Amino acid sequence: MKNVVLIGFMGTGKTSTGRLLASRLGRPFIDTDQKIENESNMTIPEMFKIHGEQYFRQKEKEMVTRVSRYTCAVIATGGGVVLFPENVGRLKSNGIVIALTASLDVILERTGRRNSRPLLNRPDREEVVANLLTERSELYSFADLSIDTSDRTPQQVTDQIITFLRQGGYLRGRC
Repeated sequence: MKNVVLIGFMGTGKTSTGRLLASRLGRPFIDTDQKIENESNMTIPEMFKIHGEQYFRQKEKEMVTRVSRYTCAVIATGGGVVLFPENVGRLKSNGIVIALTASLDVILERTGRRNSRPLLNRPDREEVVANLLTERSELYSFADLSIDTSDRTPQQVTDQIITFLRQGGYLRGRC
């Protein structure tokens, strides 16, 4: 049985939706960013500060290679996972890919709650988010389903994903 993979920009609800979806489906939940932090014994902001973004992106590629081999998991990825075509290919090869989106204002509000986003720890945060959204929007288009989470709760998003999975026959069989 294929994985359910959540992609999307930071602050679109991948982790909160992923946890709820995994619980509802009775599947394990994997957050690639959290797994990278646990295995590296440092946070992503620390990684960016000490080693730089390129180091983190390499760790992310390695993690995607590993988790894309899993079956029956719900996987939440980092927002930049789509920057590398090999990540996209791996995730798609054994997964139903769901892109979560949100408006610029919602993303700014959600990502402003914590100071844990290394790409956004800048005074021109709104401009950076707007530019990154524009640059990445097409990269999320390969998804099997796209859901705007701006005005939806994680419960509503989860319900929509489950409906899609049922209608597509993706929930048949055993995990």
